[in-house]
Amino acid sequence: MASVLPVPTIDHVVVNLRDRIDEGADTYRRLGFTLTPRGYHTLGSMNHLAMFGTDYLELIAVSPESDARPELLSAPTGLNGLVFASEDAEATHQALRSAGVEIGPVRQFSRPVELPGGPQDAVFRTTALPASTVPSGRVYFCQHLTRHLVWRDEWRHHPNGAVGIARAVIAAEDPTELGTLFGRMFGTNTVRATDEGCSLIVGLSRFDVVTPGALWEMFGHAAPDSRGRRDYMAALTIRTRSLDTAELALEQGGIRGVDRIGTSVLVPASEAFGVTLEFSV
Repeated sequence: MASVLPVPTIDHVVVNLRDRIDEGADTYRRLGFTLTPRGYHTLGSMNHLAMFGTDYLELIAVSPESDARPELLSAPTGLNGLVFASEDAEATHQALRSAGVEIGPVRQFSRPVELPGGPQDAVFRTTALPASTVPSGRVYFCQHLTRHLVWRDEWRHHPNGAVGIARAVIAAEDPTELGTLFGRMFGTNTVRATDEGCSLIVGLSRFDVVTPGALWEMFGHAAPDSRGRRDYMAALTIRTRSLDTAELALEQGGIRGVDRIGTSVLVPASEAFGVTLEFSV
């Protein structure tokens, strides 16, 4: 039987803190996010999560003395990973290989989760596209074997009212390159052309691939520095219950340069570890 292409569904997005996890976690708490206790992967990295209804934002870092995750220390801070959900990582891997998409082997890892009754291991299986295929950042699929240890209600309530990820924005000199890849991964009908580039429909969210000029038109001085990169992951739109709630949390957190424009509240990348954050309703 022919392999069925996966349906693009967002699992989580990743902000790279490099070796500054304390500072990064403090920043995101001041941005109004409730963070999970620090987790330690068997891969050698560590993280905090901001959990939403069905997806989440991950802050990831490594110890400067560690050589376990060189791809994190070698990359700038900022939005560094877009992660699709998979119910079966092995089946996803096989389907993409059959479609001619270069993708790495499935690997399994875990991290302990501290719970009132004692620690339990959250277990994951992932399969990732190689960096040579997606120069803008890490793109991979994640299968959760222990969802109940990750999506816990006490971690889903945020002072800024955040309830989910509405959009990720990628800057690319030629947006059609990534658009074509997404079409091979999920089917051409999942990608639509836009005036700025193209957009992949990801459930109720979307991943927009736009030119650097279009990124500047969208966000102006709130946009991240390209740092000489041709392609890079740049911005996140976070859905909130209320713009007033988001603004109040940002004000209480001492976040500078916040701008309310129409139906969104914009936080410059300089205040969010290299990723532009837009809150919308």
